Amino acid sequence: MHVKLILPALAEAESPLWRPIKYSLFPPLGLATLAAYLPSDWHVDLQDQHVETLDLDDTPDLVIIQVYITNAYRAYRIADAYRARGCYVCLGGLHVTSLPDEAAPHADSIFLGPGEETFPQFLADWQAGRQKKVYFSPKRTLVGVPPIRRDLIKRHKYLVPNLIVVTRGCPHHCDFCYKDAFFTGGKSFYTQAVDDALAEIDRLSGRHLYFLDDHLLGNAKFATALFAEMRGMNRVFQAAATIDSILRGDLIERAAEAGLRSLFVGYETFSPENLRQSNKKQNLKKDYEAATQRLHDLGILINGSFVFGLDDDGPDVFERTVDWGVRNGLTTATYHILTPYPGTNLYGQMERNGRLLTRNWDLYDTRHVVYQTTKLSAQKLKAGYDWAYREFYSWKNIAAASLSHDSPKHQLKHFLYAGGWKKFEPLWNVLIKTSQLNNMLPLLEGILTKVRPRAHNKKIASTRIGQSA
Repeated sequence: MHVKLILPALAEAESPLWRPIKYSLFPPLGLATLAAYLPSDWHVDLQDQHVETLDLDDTPDLVIIQVYITNAYRAYRIADAYRARGCYVCLGGLHVTSLPDEAAPHADSIFLGPGEETFPQFLADWQAGRQKKVYFSPKRTLVGVPPIRRDLIKRHKYLVPNLIVVTRGCPHHCDFCYKDAFFTGGKSFYTQAVDDALAEIDRLSGRHLYFLDDHLLGNAKFATALFAEMRGMNRVFQAAATIDSILRGDLIERAAEAGLRSLFVGYETFSPENLRQSNKKQNLKKDYEAATQRLHDLGILINGSFVFGLDDDGPDVFERTVDWGVRNGLTTATYHILTPYPGTNLYGQMERNGRLLTRNWDLYDTRHVVYQTTKLSAQKLKAGYDWAYREFYSWKNIAAASLSHDSPKHQLKHFLYAGGWKKFEPLWNVLIKTSQLNNMLPLLEGILTKVRPRAHNKKIASTRIGQSA
């Protein structure tokens, strides 16, 4: 039996402004996870169009395509072509779950929501000839999930091959969050057993890990147990968490002891009104600067996420946001134009109010304005978004943000990380084209080495801090 798993390239990956390095970071872990359920004697091929040219001239028995909003049209074309040859085609992913009626005509079966339960059920049905058109999982569990088929991942094509996800979903429900819609109808946040997560970590070579979980600190009991076991594993890792979780208790210190060196933080907006409108309650009345300083004191590099174009944003939002990020020493910043993804509360609100300007999904990439704005014109919003990226990543501001740290080592790490990420595109392109990208991983691990933290209160200055590698 021949099975093919495909991740079509996102539309923005073909833009003249395409940054190949951005789309060469992570392998398609979701498809490799599904592949673990396939019989060991089946021939399995996993292809990621972001890092390789798709071979579409074959005729597999089963084709599985992962669909995001900005690769949807390409995914449908691929699916239609394979179905025309008699292949059985399955579609799943965020966009399929959001718009099943749109996706269904292009597939023999579609999967709504996570697939750990429904995919093995489909395989049994398909082999018995009783497959269904739609599979949906309300149960949501990670118990008994087999080891990911990492042998199918072409590690040399990615900067960060050691991608791992030990939880699913998020405990919060922000109105603009695309992934929140993916878990509608069942558990919206659940975790692996700690022992299973540790076993998966043990299977990964090298020191570096990237937890792609939406909120690694979302379940304090699970995270505490995980970090306790990781303390002796000599790992360095990157992850994502919320302002609230950084400020609450000592979980962030435990994460740092276990090897956390870089954190994606959803600041999103400084406006309380925007936070209320977006149902981002976890950020309301939280001290952004205190959370940021707490991370700096632990030597953790910060990737700050911000959204432009919320209804309370005025023309000054871009300069204020960039200045705050530089002044507070954010290592990198990820800016987004507000995007009302199908399936989200935001999309429903804008659809009811007649504010959607287009349903061309290729434009729903957080770089284009696809809705009717309020205090900002669409032109000013787009121009401000572009300006913010240029300004934050100017050499002047990279240097200024670096110098905001107390430790010379932290300053150097910040400068190398931010400069290397944004200022050496030609070098990244050469490494990608010559299949040498993975050789840069030791440099990344070096930049993520420990900065001795500065204790900022008696609780944090415990003997635990400083025990990790």
